[in-house]
Amino acid sequence: MRSIAVLLVLAILAVGIYFYFKKMPITDSGTAPTQAISLTGVRADLLQLALAERASIASSGHCSSVDDLLSSGSLSMTKPERDGYTYQVTCSGAEFQITAQHPPPPEGSPIRYPTLSIDSNMGIKSN
Repeated sequence: MRSIAVLLVLAILAVGIYFYFKKMPITDSGTAPTQAISLTGVRADLLQLALAERASIASSGHCSSVDDLLSSGSLSMTKPERDGYTYQVTCSGAEFQITAQHPPPPEGSPIRYPTLSIDSNMGIKSN
C-alpha cells in the first residue's frame, strides 16, 4: 500500500513539472527556446553599449562607433558581435540608437532572428 502512495505522489510531481515547463515563456515571439540565452546576452551587450555611448557623449560631446568604444576600454566586451549578431551605432546630435542585427536564416528555416535596438532613452525594442 505504501508503494502505491509513493507512486501516486511521484506521478503528481511529474505532471506538475511537465505543466510548469510547458508554460515557460519564450524570450521573443517566433524564436526557438534555445535562443533565449543568446538573446539575453545581446540585450546585455546593447545595455552596456548604450551606457558607454552615454558616457562618451557626456565626456567628448559626440557619438562613438562600436569599434571606438571597444578600443577605448569602456566596455568589458572584446568583440563587436555575439552569436552572429553585429552592432551598429546611429547618431543624431546627443541622441543615438544602437541596433543588433543577425543575418537572415537559411531559406525555409523555422528560426527567426529578431532585430534588437536601444536608444538614448535606454529602452530596448525588438522587431
